[in-house]
Amino acid sequence: MNNPDSPNQLPSYVTSATPNPAANRAPWFKNTAPAYAGIFLWFVFWQDAVKAGSLGGGLAQGVAVALLGLLLSAAICHALFYLVPGLLGQQTGLPLYIVGTSTFGAQGGFIMPGFLMGVLQFGWLGVNIFFSSMALHAFIKDYANLPPQVLMVLWGVLAAFVGLKGIQYVAKVATYLPLIPLAVLVVMLVKTAGGIGTFLPADLINAHRVMDPSAPAALSSFGVIALILTYVVGFFATAGAAGVDFGTNSRDKNDVQMGGLVGIALAILVTAGISALIVAGVYGSPELSKAALAAGAEKKSIILDSFNLIPVVLGTPAGKWLAFLLAISCFPSACFSSFIAANSFKTTLSGINPFISVGIGAAVSILLAVIGWAGQVVPVFVVIGASFGPICGAMMADYLLSGGRWTGPRAGFNPAGWIAWALGFLVGILPNLKVWFKLSIPDIPAAPVLAFIVGAIVYYVCASAGLLSRTIPLPDKGKQG
Repeated sequence: MNNPDSPNQLPSYVTSATPNPAANRAPWFKNTAPAYAGIFLWFVFWQDAVKAGSLGGGLAQGVAVALLGLLLSAAICHALFYLVPGLLGQQTGLPLYIVGTSTFGAQGGFIMPGFLMGVLQFGWLGVNIFFSSMALHAFIKDYANLPPQVLMVLWGVLAAFVGLKGIQYVAKVATYLPLIPLAVLVVMLVKTAGGIGTFLPADLINAHRVMDPSAPAALSSFGVIALILTYVVGFFATAGAAGVDFGTNSRDKNDVQMGGLVGIALAILVTAGISALIVAGVYGSPELSKAALAAGAEKKSIILDSFNLIPVVLGTPAGKWLAFLLAISCFPSACFSSFIAANSFKTTLSGINPFISVGIGAAVSILLAVIGWAGQVVPVFVVIGASFGPICGAMMADYLLSGGRWTGPRAGFNPAGWIAWALGFLVGILPNLKVWFKLSIPDIPAAPVLAFIVGAIVYYVCASAGLLSRTIPLPDKGKQG
């Protein structure tokens, strides 16, 4: 009779995993920090830092409130969403889809976070395809009558193919391309700095009201902070869970901490903070404000994203070239999304050719971009935050309950993890359900953060009630200190 706790009961994807050895690890400034900073340098993140449909957007209560929202977002992303996954990765040397088996079970971890991480990468690919193609179209439309939808198809197909076959070449180029958006942000800040001190939220709100009389009322200070939390945390949620994989390259806890503080918290404040200051500087300058309002009148909406203010600040010719360069700088991240999805599917769908699974996913990404859904970033970020917020919350609760260590895989589907995720996801997705189905329910502020909190609390309650499946020892090669 087989021992019920035998490692042989574990799936092969668990027993075959090998920890990353200490010899392959490096200081935080050589891996974790620059890799995460590159995520936040993506213009799709920082361009909409203070954009919203309400009057005045995220600047409705002034620059200080917007920066406070970004500061809180940076702290939450680092301390709640990244730190525990990063420490678990450093402690075990094992990737997310293995470490997650402690929270969701050896069978359950196969689906979540393993398979789910791969699926959501195609959501990211769709966002990348949409914004990159639109930026490219702004550049080439004067030279070729090529619809943006054609560019979306070409961009998506090429990114998926390179992600499957040529990621090593993209990685080399990606080392330098993030310098482009950083340079753009710095130049824009220098050009608009003179208007920051004279920016008045009331003037922006009044101008917005004239431009769009049907826009919702300006947000309160709490509303602004909740909006920014939703935006930033929703954007970061999957990358937070992926901190496990980043942590496998860290030598010690200090590397994990410093990698997050610099690559996540500081990067959020620098990129999104500068973007917010640029928008405030434009509308605080009489000359730039007049030009921005004229440009907005052509678009029939006020411009509150720093990307579309580039031509206003630097001129139309320079704006087109910078849009082109910013789009090109996005290509490595599109390839990496395909690469991560391919790796996930190779593990969880090992019987299916990756060209088929990734091809189907890329086709869905392209469709989401073509129909414009991928361009609605806040609803997309709500879905991502609802999906991975409770995963990160449950992982933190599991980590704290086990005394700050990884317990190892649990048998089957760990009830506590799945109940925590289901309830957390329900809370996190409510803002979208309210819009999609026109539900008469109260607003859910900072939904990704609430999804995390619900996931953590429910996991703790379920664990205390004994709803934990038993742990199964790994083979010796999987045991770390």
